[in-house]
Amino acid sequence: MTRTRSLASGLLTFSAAAVLALTSAGGASAAPAPSDGHEAPSVAGVTLNADGAADYWTPERMQSAVSGDTLAGKALGRGNRSSAALVEKGKPSSTKGTKGKPTIAQSENPVSHIGKVFFTMGGTNYVCSGNAVASTNGSTVATAGHCVNEGPGAYATNFVFVPAYDNGAAPYGKWTARALYAPTQWASNGDMTYDTGFAVVNTDSNGDRLTDVVGGSGTAFNQARGLTYTSYGYPQASPFNGTSLFSCTGTATDDPNNPQFGTQGIPCDMTGGSSGGPWFIGIGSDGVQNSINSYGYNGSAVMYGPYWGKVIQATFNSAAKS
Repeated sequence: MTRTRSLASGLLTFSAAAVLALTSAGGASAAPAPSDGHEAPSVAGVTLNADGAADYWTPERMQSAVSGDTLAGKALGRGNRSSAALVEKGKPSSTKGTKGKPTIAQSENPVSHIGKVFFTMGGTNYVCSGNAVASTNGSTVATAGHCVNEGPGAYATNFVFVPAYDNGAAPYGKWTARALYAPTQWASNGDMTYDTGFAVVNTDSNGDRLTDVVGGSGTAFNQARGLTYTSYGYPQASPFNGTSLFSCTGTATDDPNNPQFGTQGIPCDMTGGSSGGPWFIGIGSDGVQNSINSYGYNGSAVMYGPYWGKVIQATFNSAAKS
């Protein structure tokens, strides 16, 4: 049995009983052919009431928020068509620093357009990572699909984006979401192939748009596979603590365990809390975004992200012009 971790928090593991239950239900049989992300685009979305969302996120609630990657594992458990070997990450941790065994992930200074995402789902407060992207509305944030919708299930509430978060500091404030978007394949089926979501945030108290204040990354879709990427995120499970930004760089390779996802992975040991963090083509945070942190496997220091094809492009387009 292959054990996996989800990227958002720490590695996630399925118990043997859970795997057997999914297998007996047909979840691991007759796996679909590998996807290139080019299926007919279909987009799901919801409008949010942002009243009180910024005030809701006190420092105490931010500190105690659960890593959102656990939601990826729950989506799989509800009957994802993909293999039951997927990930669910670990519990939040208050372990400080990265002392001891060195990590692949490198500590980074805050980047103005990369930040933490906080939201409520099913009565639980969660944390992910996200990135402001250039868009027609100047207000779009890219993150993981499981950070906007249960997959399938309810959408997030109390959703805020905190760019350049650093050890509790929010230099650009909390940007509340007015709408959330995800591929229908994620929102209706929890299909890990399409684990990407976009939030459209409100203007700030001065009426300024997000990317006019913090900048925004370009985006790319339908690119060649096997590119070199740099991923960013706020891992919080040990040996990290979620207080600062980290990055990983490497050449992408296909997931050998679940090829039907069509995902690619790079060497990276970021843990829970990093879900939804951006993948940039090339070295550093100045490149165009072309994926997000989605999941990983226990015992394997590789982070996987979805292929951004036509479906995710259509989702971005819907969010960007709303």
